[in-house]
Amino acid sequence: MSYLSRLLLRGTTNSFTTPKNSREYVSAFTAPATFSTSKRKPSLAALLYFLNSEKDPKQIAETFKTACQREKFRQNLTVYENTVRRLASAKKFDLIEEILEEQSKYPDMSKQGFVARIISLYGRAGMFENAQKVFDEMPERKCKRSLPAFNALLNACVNSEKLDLVEGMFKELPGKLSIEPDIRSYNALIKGLCRKGSLTEAVALLDEIESKGLNPDIYTFNTLLHASYTKGHFDVGEELWGRMVEKDVARDMRSYNTRLLGLALEKRSEEMVKFFGEFKRNRRFKRDVFTVTAMARGLAGVGEVDEAKAWYQRIEQYNVRPMKGVYSSLLPAMCKAGDLEFAVELCKEIFAKRILVDEAVVQEVVDALVEGSKQEDAEEIIELANKDGYLKFKLRVSSKE
Repeated sequence: MSYLSRLLLRGTTNSFTTPKNSREYVSAFTAPATFSTSKRKPSLAALLYFLNSEKDPKQIAETFKTACQREKFRQNLTVYENTVRRLASAKKFDLIEEILEEQSKYPDMSKQGFVARIISLYGRAGMFENAQKVFDEMPERKCKRSLPAFNALLNACVNSEKLDLVEGMFKELPGKLSIEPDIRSYNALIKGLCRKGSLTEAVALLDEIESKGLNPDIYTFNTLLHASYTKGHFDVGEELWGRMVEKDVARDMRSYNTRLLGLALEKRSEEMVKFFGEFKRNRRFKRDVFTVTAMARGLAGVGEVDEAKAWYQRIEQYNVRPMKGVYSSLLPAMCKAGDLEFAVELCKEIFAKRILVDEAVVQEVVDALVEGSKQEDAEEIIELANKDGYLKFKLRVSSKE
């Protein structure tokens, strides 16, 4: 059983009956067609198992629709989210529409929370027009367009990258619907403005939020911190951090990691190491892959290559793919320090793990190898690039002058 299947089944043990042995899974359905033809009704746990182990998008959709006949299944938000995510990854947007339109036959579509879920799911798939349609049709279903539905629509707009529409919706819809935006509404607007690059306007909303008697929460500040520290607005990030301290807003691991990365990108290594020491002493927080990545990038940026390598090697313990930013920092640093052997190792990892780094970063390694009379290594990197059908790099060997 896959990890996802175990996770889903564990999260639903109170609602669903887990088969006593694997034979129930097999006997319940030898093929998806048996769902509709077999006299024996498969258990919900069996449907879940098949749904999360199936690879064919069409069969995923069919199984999902079959499972939706069970009321308890329709209460499982996690399964809905994972199914839509998988179909979106396969770019099967027609199947997403099919399974979500299927929900119209159930009485749940007259419930505000359930409709808000469908709107959000369309948004996560980048299908804003469908989300808008569900929202507009709510009165026809005798379902009031309430604050949760409004917030779901705002987030669907942002997640679908319809960023030019977000402000207009925020200003116009509350009056028409006789609702007052809450902090979730403002968070969606701030997220949209940050993605649009309108950081100044997003930060200015903090005063408006407080004037409405609302309190910016950790999500509000984390969104603004990320847009500041990672987009070259370090001073704005520092002002926001100071405001959090002043307002006694509890910071979480994401807050600390974002500021740590900001210090790394600004090459403020001494401040970065000191700051790391501060939150390391806080027992509520345990460093994660983002912490380690930030430390590696910051130390590489100031030429502390040995320290940077040590931090980079700790990423493996988290069993996740390294982020592309760490390669963008490490490779130039290794070339500058003359550690071309490690630079070659990193390039091989990029191709093996399909890391979406900029072509120029790898080309810099090739140039350094040629300059360092390591022609064979340079040609090996180019050969890997030529064989790779994912990154599609056009690397070249420059003539050594």
